[in-house]
Amino acid sequence: MNKENLDKIGKEIKSCQRCALAKTRTNCVPGKGNPEADLLFVGEAPGKNEDLRGEPFCGRAGEVLDQLLQVAGRMRSEIFIANILKCRPPGNRNPSPDEIKLCTPYLIRQIKVIQPKIICCLGNFSSSFIMEKLGLANKIQGVGKIHGKVFIPPKAGSLKVIPLYHPASAIYNPGMIKVLAKDFEMLKNIPV
Repeated sequence: MNKENLDKIGKEIKSCQRCALAKTRTNCVPGKGNPEADLLFVGEAPGKNEDLRGEPFCGRAGEVLDQLLQVAGRMRSEIFIANILKCRPPGNRNPSPDEIKLCTPYLIRQIKVIQPKIICCLGNFSSSFIMEKLGLANKIQGVGKIHGKVFIPPKAGSLKVIPLYHPASAIYNPGMIKVLAKDFEMLKNIPV
């Protein structure tokens, strides 16, 4: 049942014309993974490779993510990966507030269908959006201050939110891989 609902959302995303990104995309990137995943990763927006293939985290950042998932004792087949935006901003620029506002209803619907036990927010945009939506606005700070911390949203049952650095940070700063690995290792010990 979950897969059917995610497929329906995916079809809507692929035909979406809500913002100007529809004119510049090659492919939408609805998300991919286990529709019954306990662990949901939410990134910022598709990059060049993701736009070409229509899949999240299939470029260099995806290779880093795969390494980090091994550290966490997880496989891609166990998780679901989505983004705040479903289309690539030209030149990999930051998402605009209007794009976030227009695109995130899809993400909210995906979260409701998947019903993850843990949402791992990859980077500042994802962390800010998810934390605000889940009643944690008073905890929002730059990901550098809150990465690897576990937040329990009010009125969300046992759901946990964990802000993390984006895997791309290790591409631009190789020293970050140790920080990321430490945060991902912690995922082994969080009960779901």
